[in-house]
Amino acid sequence: MDALVAATLPHGLVPPVIMEFPGITVGDGFAGTGCESSSFRHRYFDRTVMEIETVTGDGEVLRARRGLNEGLWRGAACAFGTLGVVTLLEVQLVEASEFVEVEYVPVHDMEHMLFSMQLLAEAPETEFLEAIMFSLDKFVVCVGNKAPPESKAPVQRFARARDPWYYLHVQKQLLKLPRPPLEVQCVPLTDYLFRYDRGAFWTGRWAFLYFLVPFTAFFRWLLDYFMHTRIMYHALHESGYSNTWILQDAVIPFDKAEEFVKYVHKAFVCYPLWLCPIQQRGTNPGANRGLLAQKPRPGPLEMMLNVGIYTDIESRNHDHFVDMNRKLERKIFELGGEKWLYAHTFYTEDEFWQLLDRKEYDALREKYHATHLPTMYEKVKMKVPRRGQKMSWSEGLSARFWLLWPFAGLYGISKALLASDYLLPKRRSETALQEQK
Repeated sequence: MDALVAATLPHGLVPPVIMEFPGITVGDGFAGTGCESSSFRHRYFDRTVMEIETVTGDGEVLRARRGLNEGLWRGAACAFGTLGVVTLLEVQLVEASEFVEVEYVPVHDMEHMLFSMQLLAEAPETEFLEAIMFSLDKFVVCVGNKAPPESKAPVQRFARARDPWYYLHVQKQLLKLPRPPLEVQCVPLTDYLFRYDRGAFWTGRWAFLYFLVPFTAFFRWLLDYFMHTRIMYHALHESGYSNTWILQDAVIPFDKAEEFVKYVHKAFVCYPLWLCPIQQRGTNPGANRGLLAQKPRPGPLEMMLNVGIYTDIESRNHDHFVDMNRKLERKIFELGGEKWLYAHTFYTEDEFWQLLDRKEYDALREKYHATHLPTMYEKVKMKVPRRGQKMSWSEGLSARFWLLWPFAGLYGISKALLASDYLLPKRRSETALQEQK
C-alpha cells in the first residue's frame, strides 16, 4: 500500500481505503478484502475497485466491471484468486489532505463507545473513525478529519524511530481524564495511514518479552528496524510462532458487539482490541461471497464493527490452540457475524459452505473455466492433525527443539533478514516518499 500511496499522493489523491500495513498489496486487498478507519464511509477495500483484468482458467484475458463481465468483477472480490488470476485493477481515488486532524475521545463503557461512533459516523466532516479498547471500561475513540490549512493543532508523527508507537500514544490519552479539552493533533497523512506499522498494532511488545528486552522508549528506538510489519510478520511465520497466536478479525453487528467483546474478555483476556466500524449497506447487492456478501439486515443498524483480536496464548498445546479458534468461530457465527478469511480458518468444509453461496460460486467457476483451481475452502483452511495423533521420534525431537528458548525466535529473525528481497518494496516506497518531501 505504501507504493500505491507514493504514486498517487503527488497528484493530491489517495485510495479511499488504505490498509494500515504498508506491505499489504492491492491484490491482497481485493482478493482477501480489508478495512480501515475510513471503512465506516467507504466500506471494504475491494468495493473501491472499479475494474479488474483477469486471466481466466482457460487463459483468456478479460476485463470486468459494472456492466461488463459483472459477475466476474463481483465474484473475484474476496475469492482468494479462485476464479482466475487478477493482473490489473483500477482503484477509486479521492482527494488527499496533507495532514489529518486527530481527536482522541476517552469513554468508559461499550454502550457509550458505540453511541459515540454512530454519532461521529453521521458527521459529514469525519474522514476516519476507530477505537482502541484497553479493558472493559477503558476505550479511546479516535476520529480524524482533514486538517484545514489554518489548523493550530500541534503536529504529532508516528513513522520515525524516535516517535511513539501509535497505540501507546493513544493509551496516554486515558491518563488525561477528566481534564478538558480533549487532545487534538495534526498527523501527516502517511504517518496516519500507516500508524500501526511500527509495532504491528501492539503485537511487537511480545518480541521484547520473548527476548527479555526492556519495553522502553530507548529500546523501541534502538530496535526500530526490526519492529516494522514487513520484518515482524516474516519472522513470525518463519519461527512457527504464528501457530501460537490468535490473529483474527471478526465483523459483528453493532447490536451484538458488546456481547462479543465480553466473550473475548472471558475467553482470552487479551488487550488491546481494535474496533473499526464498517458501513454495511454497500453498492454491490448481488455480491455473494465472504464479507462482500453482507446484505442489509432488518432494523435501523447499518454498521458492523470489526473487532481485531491479536494476541499470543500461553499454551503451546496445539489441540488447545485449535479449540480456542474453533470456539471463536462458533461465537462469531452465533452472533450473525463473519470472520476474515486471511486468518487461521478451522471451519469444517460443511461449516464453511454454510457461510457462502456455494451454488452461485460454483456457477462462476464453471463459467470462467476455473474448476481446476483450488476452491476458497482449499485456499484458506488450516491443516489440523488428528487429535491425539502421535509424532514420530524425529518429529517429536524437532518439536521439542523448537520449543527451547530462544531458537525459534532467532531463526525467524535470521530468515527475515536473509530474505533481503522481502524488504526491497519497503526501501523503494520509502525512497519515493522521501523524494516527495
